[in-house]
Amino acid sequence: MDRRMPWRAFLALATATSLVACGGGPGGDDLPGLSDRSGGASATPDKCTVSAKLVPSCGAWWGVTPAVGARQDPSSIVHAYERQIGRPVDIYHGYHSTNDLFPTASEIALTRESGRHRMLVLNWKPDSGKTWRQVAAGAADAQIDREAAYLKSHFTKKFWLVIHHEPEEEVKTGLNSGYTAEDYRKMFRHVVTEFRSQGARNILFTMVYMGYSGYMVKPWFKDLYPGDSYVDWVGFDPFAKSNIKDFPGLLNKVAAPQQSLGFPGFYDYSNKYFPDKPLMLSEWAVLETPGDPGRKPAFFRNVAKEFANFPRVKALAYYNTTHAVNMPDGGNTSIDATPSALKAFRTLGKSPEFNVRR
Repeated sequence: MDRRMPWRAFLALATATSLVACGGGPGGDDLPGLSDRSGGASATPDKCTVSAKLVPSCGAWWGVTPAVGARQDPSSIVHAYERQIGRPVDIYHGYHSTNDLFPTASEIALTRESGRHRMLVLNWKPDSGKTWRQVAAGAADAQIDREAAYLKSHFTKKFWLVIHHEPEEEVKTGLNSGYTAEDYRKMFRHVVTEFRSQGARNILFTMVYMGYSGYMVKPWFKDLYPGDSYVDWVGFDPFAKSNIKDFPGLLNKVAAPQQSLGFPGFYDYSNKYFPDKPLMLSEWAVLETPGDPGRKPAFFRNVAKEFANFPRVKALAYYNTTHAVNMPDGGNTSIDATPSALKAFRTLGKSPEFNVRR
C-alpha cells in the first residue's frame, strides 16, 4: 500500500488548520512551540506546525504510560522515567474510573511544571456498574456534567480523552446484553454529545482499539467506530512479543489464522476505514525475550529506521513495566531491562522525529 498519499493529504490538513509555527515559545494556553526536524535553532513555519487538534505535521509526540497504582501520584514516576531516558516526555498517559474527577491535581501539575510542556492522555470508563446501552441512554449524564464543570474551573488546556479503551474483548453479541458493538458506538457518541452540550471545548475525543486481528475479522468490528464527527484521534495498543521482529510488524501484526486470509494489520486497516484521523500508540511496548538480550535494543533501533514509513502515527506512549498483565515470559517491557536496551531507547528518544518542539 502506498503510504505517501495519506501523508500528503494529512500534511495539507495540518497546514490548513495550523495554529502554531515551529521554533517559538508556547503558542497560547495549550499549544507549545516546536523546533525543526533537524534540531537546529530555528524552524520553517510552513513545514512544521501543530493543528488545533494537537497534530504535529513533523514527527510525533513522545510519551509514557507508566505502571501507576490507582491512587498513586504519577509525578515521581514520570520524573524518574525522564531521568532514565535523558529527556522530558510530551505525554503522560493515565487512567480513571467512573466517579473520578480528572485530571487530578498531580496530573495538572505535570502540565504546568516550569520548563516542561507535558500533555495528558486520560483513559476513562463512564460505564462502571452500567452497561454501554445504559450510558447511551443517559445513565452517566450527571457524572459527565460534573466532569465538564470541573474542567471549566480546573483545567482548560487541551487533552486527549479516551472513552473506554480496547472495547473489543468486552463485546457481547446478544441483542439484550447491553454490550454489543452498536451499544458501544452509541455510548461513545452520547458521551461526546453530552460533553459538548456542557461546553467542554478542550477535549480531543479518542477511540482506542486493541488492534488485534482476531477481533478485526469479527462481523461486528466495524460497528464499533463512532464516526468521524465524534472522533478526533484513533489509537491502538500493540505489544511486540518474541514473534514480532520489527516496527512494521508491530503496527501491522496479524495473527496466524488471519495471515492465511491476507488480512491487513491495524495500520493498513486504518488507512482504509478512517484515513484522515491521526494515530496514537497509546500503549506500545517491546517484551523482553529470555535468552535474547539483543532483541529489544535491536527493535528500538529499527523504530528509528522505519518510523518515516508510517507517517500517520503522531503520538507514542511507551508502556513501561516489569510485569505486563496477560503477557508471556513475565511481561517485562521495561526500557532498562538491560543496559543495551536502555541505551538504545535513549538514542531513539533523541531522534528528530520524536523531538518536535523545543
